[in-house]
Amino acid sequence: MAKHILKATKETVHLGGFSHILEPALTIESGDTVEIETYTGYYIYEKAPAEFLTSEFLDICQNLSPERKVAEGPHLLTGPIYIRGAKPGDVLEVRLEAIKPSLPVGFNAIRTGWGALPHEFHQPALRFIPLDIENSVAEFPQNSGIKIPLKPFFGILGVATPEAQRSSIPPGCYGGNIDNRQLQAGSRVFLPIFVPGALFSLGDGHAAQGDGEVNVTAIETSMNGTIQLILRKDLQLTAPVADTPSDIITMGFGQTLDAAFELALKNMIDFLVKFVRLTPEDAYVLCSLVVNFAITQVVNSPQKGVHGMLNKSILPKNIVLL
Repeated sequence: MAKHILKATKETVHLGGFSHILEPALTIESGDTVEIETYTGYYIYEKAPAEFLTSEFLDICQNLSPERKVAEGPHLLTGPIYIRGAKPGDVLEVRLEAIKPSLPVGFNAIRTGWGALPHEFHQPALRFIPLDIENSVAEFPQNSGIKIPLKPFFGILGVATPEAQRSSIPPGCYGGNIDNRQLQAGSRVFLPIFVPGALFSLGDGHAAQGDGEVNVTAIETSMNGTIQLILRKDLQLTAPVADTPSDIITMGFGQTLDAAFELALKNMIDFLVKFVRLTPEDAYVLCSLVVNFAITQVVNSPQKGVHGMLNKSILPKNIVLL
């Protein structure tokens, strides 16, 4: 198993979405590890303080080719990564081994017409928030004494689909803009594969976020990580599933929270039937007794997200999960 380094440059990033026609930034074998660099803030870099900017990021913002601008989303993603042997119907296991902000500052933006309360908070606003990386906290508002623990994760982890252009804004069965704060270092994410090579990309680094991400953004910042990509031909999935040190997480995405919740619940029932060998009715009852459902995000129009969390400690030790 090889180790790779994938820097974020104007040749290895793409803007706004996923596409199977993009030239891969890296080709690897299943099981390889990638040290990966991501940048964020493409559309606000001209307003950013000096500590938010690097020469490589400025080069991307000023010289990214039209071919690497995929769709209308605001996200700058590193990739795609082509995994040899990956075929539609397979599953890609993404092991998140390390995730860390690379800059001492992040931003939060309110965008007109977006957010959970677009009519009440309709004026655009951009805030840059210092990050105390050494102590893993951010103070907001400044001088308030309110200390926010930094719990970094990648908001976007996804694979390409047969569409030539897919916006990076909504999540879906391919992953994408999941914005699930539980997917921190030590977690695994399982994504269905739709095109040869999978064409995996990630980005949208978040230093801290609450469930819901209600004003559209978290503390957005450039993020570095170490990931291992494993091709799983022994699994079949129709939606992303995650495995954290403590929980199994199923996800649902829909145009309403009710629709997203129903999918997250059905996906948890399916998981319990397939991997824990319960009957559908017993699985439904168990979900009512022990599974905690939470709002993932309400702002990635047109898809809202809900996730269900099953604590693994309640399961028999002989159960083989993902």
